[in-house]
Amino acid sequence: MWIPLLIWMLHLMILTEGQDNTRRSSSVSRVCPAGCVLCSALNGCLSCKPRLFFHLELDGMRQRGSCLSSCPRGHYGTRFPHIGTCTRCKDECASCFSEHFCTHCHPGHFLFGGKCGDSCPIGFTANTVLRECTVSECCAGCEMCVRRNMCVRCRADLYFLHGQCHLTCPKGFEPDVQLMQCTPQVHCEVGGWTNWGPCIRRSSARPYRRGQETRDRQVLKSQSVSGDPCPPVSQMRKCVNRKRPNSPRLHLTLLE
Repeated sequence: MWIPLLIWMLHLMILTEGQDNTRRSSSVSRVCPAGCVLCSALNGCLSCKPRLFFHLELDGMRQRGSCLSSCPRGHYGTRFPHIGTCTRCKDECASCFSEHFCTHCHPGHFLFGGKCGDSCPIGFTANTVLRECTVSECCAGCEMCVRRNMCVRCRADLYFLHGQCHLTCPKGFEPDVQLMQCTPQVHCEVGGWTNWGPCIRRSSARPYRRGQETRDRQVLKSQSVSGDPCPPVSQMRKCVNRKRPNSPRLHLTLLE
C-alpha cells in the first residue's frame, strides 16, 4: 500500500520540480520524447500519455523519467486510475510479474513457486542453467515425474507426449495449445461414390439436348487442424438426353 503512494508522491515532486525548472531555465526542451505529455531538459518525461508506464531511472545523481509501452526487464507495471508506473522487482528477481511473483532469477538463485531462493525444497534440484527448481531425476523440461523417463507434468511452454516433454510435436502429431499436449493428426476419410444421377437438361422441343449428371460420396472422418484435407466429394459430367415422340426417353452418356 505504501509503495504506490510513494511512487505517486515522487512523481508529483518531479513534476513540480520540472515545472519550476521550466520557468527558471531557458534550456528546457520544448519537444518532448515520444509518449510524454510534459517534460523538462533536466528530468526528462514528467507526465505520460494514457496507457503508458512512467519509468524513473538514475542519470548520475539525477533521476530521469521516460514513458514506455511496457516496463523494462527487472521491473513490473502497475496501473492506477490516472497513471501507470514501473516498479523494480525484488533484488533476487531478474524479472517479475508483480511484487510477489518472480518469473526469472539472478545467478545464484532458483525459481520455485514464483519466488527466487538460494536453495530448492526437498525433492527438487537446483538447475543452474534454467535457474529454477526442477523435480529431482526428471527429464529435461519436466516439472513432475514418477521416474526419470516418465514425466507426468511438463513445463508451461512445453508439450506433453508419452511421458516426455517436447518443444515442438514430432511428425504425425499436432499441438493442442489448451491442454499443452501432442495429439495424433487425423486425416480426412471419405466413402465410395454413389451411382450417377439422372441426366438433367433444360426443357426443349429438340429431340437431343445436352445435360449434366452428378454423383457424391460422404465424409467418414473430418481432418484435424494439420491433417490432410478431404478430396472432392462431388463430381459432375456431361450427358445427352434423347427424346423420341410417343416413345420412352432414352438416356445416353458422353464419356469424358
